[in-house]
Amino acid sequence: MYLADTRAAGRVGDAPRLARRAVPATVLVLGTVSLLTDISAEMVTAVLPLYLVTEMGLSPLGFGLLDGIYNGASAAVRLVGGHLADRGSRYKTVAVLGYGLSALCKPALLVARGLPAIAAVLAVDRTGKGLRTAPRDAMISLSAAPETRGRAFGVHRAMDTAGALLGPLAAFVVLRASVDGFDAVFTVSFCVATAGVAVLLLFVPGRAARWGTDTGPHRQAAVGTPAAESMAAESMAAPDAAAAARAAGTRAVLGLLGQAELRRLTLCALVLGAATVSDSFLYLVLRADVDLPVAWFPVLPVGSAASFLLLAVPFGHLADRVGRWWVFVGGHGLLLAAYGLLLAPHPAGVLPAGALPAVVLALHGAFYAATDGVLMAAAAGSVPQRLRSSGLALVQTGQAGSRFAGSLLFGAAWTAWGERAAVAAAAGALLAAVAAAMALRPDSPAPGSPAPGSAT
Repeated sequence: MYLADTRAAGRVGDAPRLARRAVPATVLVLGTVSLLTDISAEMVTAVLPLYLVTEMGLSPLGFGLLDGIYNGASAAVRLVGGHLADRGSRYKTVAVLGYGLSALCKPALLVARGLPAIAAVLAVDRTGKGLRTAPRDAMISLSAAPETRGRAFGVHRAMDTAGALLGPLAAFVVLRASVDGFDAVFTVSFCVATAGVAVLLLFVPGRAARWGTDTGPHRQAAVGTPAAESMAAESMAAPDAAAAARAAGTRAVLGLLGQAELRRLTLCALVLGAATVSDSFLYLVLRADVDLPVAWFPVLPVGSAASFLLLAVPFGHLADRVGRWWVFVGGHGLLLAAYGLLLAPHPAGVLPAGALPAVVLALHGAFYAATDGVLMAAAAGSVPQRLRSSGLALVQTGQAGSRFAGSLLFGAAWTAWGERAAVAAAAGALLAAVAAAMALRPDSPAPGSPAPGSAT
């Protein structure tokens, strides 16, 4: 009896330590949804640049326009999605709408043959992404303790990136195994996306209060710790927050930019996003640089995804410890290094023969691991719970809109000056953007401190 009691006491004493390491169940389920959705999306994304440029003869400027639509169309609706989710705490409802809309676009690609039709389908697909992203990230931030949000986002982004890793591989296999390669890719992509929507509908809680009062072991163990007190305050405030959200209007959302920290963070995301070359352009430049066979082009995103997958959780944990801002800016330094390698003379002893693609893709994935979830974790600390989805959408909108402009500018530069001159211009712009971001650096609170107004 004494031995049993001693062991039980030991487990209770270890509870706060175990709680700090636990990942909420909601984060894991949302990670599964993102994994399936990313398999579906990346199957299409992996083959689309090659199809448009080589099969349809699209110019770099034309592809830049289409790529900008693909990556920037979601910017126009992110604020709408965030605002709708905050009104009545309808996070899951809006997320289901966004995921479902994107899933329905996959079979539409089977009948979209002309460039205008493809552009329209891609715009609707990205509209779905814009609707779902902020509510999903709000659910993650509300389910995790403030001091472990970086890790929670890291776990989610790692699972998301596992899908990005598997998607291109699946597209590669389907293309080689089927007669109607592209049609088969789109069909399989639709089936996987539908499975993701089903997981979201069946396993994600439907009310914000349940995310804030998770009854899993990690929540019970955290009783008595500062994190538990912060989460308790947020969960007790959830009903009041939901009522306040119903009355929140556009003025209240835009009023978030009156907070100096969030305003500076949004400006930094905007400036840095404008100097970021889109994934598709980076893969096209890399393929041209190493003369990669056409059949292997869909595999390039796998390298970036593998690096992202391996580093998302470590970078999220590092951001919780040393500061999310420094990890976010440092990630852009990794991207700048990738640009530098693309510009370096080859072969010139810079890298061993054949190592350039692996190193560039590893740096590219590390850039996303250090910036994607870390930015959302940093922004969540500056947004009250009642406007969490809208506040995150503000930051995402600024970043997505600036990346849309960046794709257009890079495509125009490539058309006018050639690919190497365009990459050099992008590297110079990114270096200037990092300097500007350092000047705008927000005075971020400690990672463990609650968001302003989180208990009001």
